[in-house]
Amino acid sequence: MFFKSIDASDYVKTDEKNFELLDGIVEKIGEQNVVQVVTNNGSNYVLADIGKLPLIQKTIKSAISLVSFTYSHSSTLSMLRPFTNGKELVRHVVTRFATSFLSLERLYEKKENLRRMFTSDEWVKNKLSREAKGRETIKIVIRPSF
Repeated sequence: MFFKSIDASDYVKTDEKNFELLDGIVEKIGEQNVVQVVTNNGSNYVLADIGKLPLIQKTIKSAISLVSFTYSHSSTLSMLRPFTNGKELVRHVVTRFATSFLSLERLYEKKENLRRMFTSDEWVKNKLSREAKGRETIKIVIRPSF
């Protein structure tokens, strides 16, 4: 029987917090009545396996390159904020794999805005647009598979 669902998105998912949340429910039901507890922690292992696929690795590598370049330079970072309505490209969560996939999701959400930014007059006038890493970043953003 399903007993309860808990939205734990506001919690840092540590073993201690998971135990605290589950312990109260087990106490309420009675330990002898609990056969199995199911959590979504296994999803991180699925993401880790998916992250090993060559196409996914390539995608994550491109995303890291784009984000690293953007966040490494104050001029690109200050240019970014108006194009993303102040939203950051990187979404940190407890596991590295989930961070990668949530950040990919954010890049996907903002891809048109990123394309506009890296093809804007402001970007073209920026000296970074003529440097090798700047040109590589533009290639990432404008390619159809981005």
